[in-house]
Amino acid sequence: MDGVGIGTKNSSINPFFKANLPTLKYICGGEIPAIPFKNKSTKHAEVIGLDACLGVKGLPQSGTNQVAIFTGLNGPKKYGRHFGPYPPSALRQILKELSIFTALKKLGRSVVFVNAYPPEFHTYLAAGTIRLTVTTLSCQYAEIPLLTERELLQNKALSSDLTREKWRELGYKNIIKITSQEAGKHFFDIAINNDLSVFEYWLPDHAGHRRNMDEAVGVLEKLDDFLHGFLEQNLRNVTLIIVSDHGNVEDLSTKSHTINNVPCIIVGDNRKSLGNKIRNLLDIAPSILNYLK
Repeated sequence: MDGVGIGTKNSSINPFFKANLPTLKYICGGEIPAIPFKNKSTKHAEVIGLDACLGVKGLPQSGTNQVAIFTGLNGPKKYGRHFGPYPPSALRQILKELSIFTALKKLGRSVVFVNAYPPEFHTYLAAGTIRLTVTTLSCQYAEIPLLTERELLQNKALSSDLTREKWRELGYKNIIKITSQEAGKHFFDIAINNDLSVFEYWLPDHAGHRRNMDEAVGVLEKLDDFLHGFLEQNLRNVTLIIVSDHGNVEDLSTKSHTINNVPCIIVGDNRKSLGNKIRNLLDIAPSILNYLK
């Protein structure tokens, strides 16, 4: 999740306390994580708060914090400051050599980044641009193909908005709208056939920057339905890790990012062993890598 922190229970600024989020409440033990927050184990999940500042002053940004998530190295500290939304050129070699995508490919593991991109983006990519997010750039370096309209139609990829409405707005009338719950089922079907499946949901960050409560509520309720669709499947041998790069949408009193801790929610049979290892954004990639070795 991009731009999701743990905020206060003030429903006038925090859409998590205005939205209807039964699935998230259920896995988090009946309540949405809020300040003051303490890590906890529930019947279904390990719910952990992680420092997004990583010892560096300023507001956390996606570029450097996602480097931290996907490599285990402190991106902001290595670069000297927070930077985003794209990874700075000084950190690209780190992504090329040390991202979890690259590490798992070297081990012969199957890795898929499930977000589908329209033809316009692939044309942009073919032009040789380097203005890419951490996830897309990591895929390029690890030679993991970015998925297309074809995989989306086969239910082997996800739309960034879950329901595929954005594709239809772009003119792709052959793309049929689905429910967020159906998208969750599709993600599960992808996950059981791969060692690591990554989905990036960046809409919370956009809603946070717009400070639009109705939009933010809709984005979060879509996410909740998506989780329902995934979690109603048989999770044996499947572990779901939900994590964010920085805060934003949890405080609509500002259009900037926040310094709030971010949630890490782990569901599945191996949640406790992974939860015991993850206490920092830098622990995400090493813990997954160690689990899959």
